[in-house]
Amino acid sequence: MDKSHIIAALDAVAAHDTDVATGLSLVGYPEPRLRPHGFNTLLSIIVSQQISKEAAGAIQARLEALNPGGQAEPFLALGPDAIRAAGLSRPKVAYALGLADAIARGTLNLQAVATMPDEQAVAAIMGLKGFGRWSAEIYCMFSLQRQDLFPGEDIALQEAMRRLKGLPSRPDAKQARLLAENWSPHRSAMAVFLWHYYRGAPA
Repeated sequence: MDKSHIIAALDAVAAHDTDVATGLSLVGYPEPRLRPHGFNTLLSIIVSQQISKEAAGAIQARLEALNPGGQAEPFLALGPDAIRAAGLSRPKVAYALGLADAIARGTLNLQAVATMPDEQAVAAIMGLKGFGRWSAEIYCMFSLQRQDLFPGEDIALQEAMRRLKGLPSRPDAKQARLLAENWSPHRSAMAVFLWHYYRGAPA
């Protein structure tokens, strides 16, 4: 989803959703979120879980210094102690090595995942330990450029939905996904917009 796609998608939604139109007039269009397809991006998703953006960036930089090519096989060769020393918790070390092993062995074929329908691609990534639906959908949205996904478990998206739609309370994941169906086939662009709106709109 480059900038032109996001603008076209959000304009299409705004044409039938006045709340989105009002939100766009308030905060404008978001910048795209494009990530490479492959091991290193999946690793960065593990790294970033439940820690600050700054801490995740520092750990990811140390891991990339240890494994400059960003490939699974050399990462496996580092071993758990070196990966732990870069700042990952013990569970995340296990998740990261499991990811690298799955790619190296071919039990996770990323080229095949790229050609799968959305739900199959999400399910393939969720088959890895440490990857829930949110992580899988984020990867599919930003690395595979899937245009109609909505990670409803995301707290910021839920809160942005509450503000945008004037809801009495923050929707839970199931309610957020249900509300987002009205934005299909542009749910991924709407997710990017809602993160932007969350940071820029009045509480």
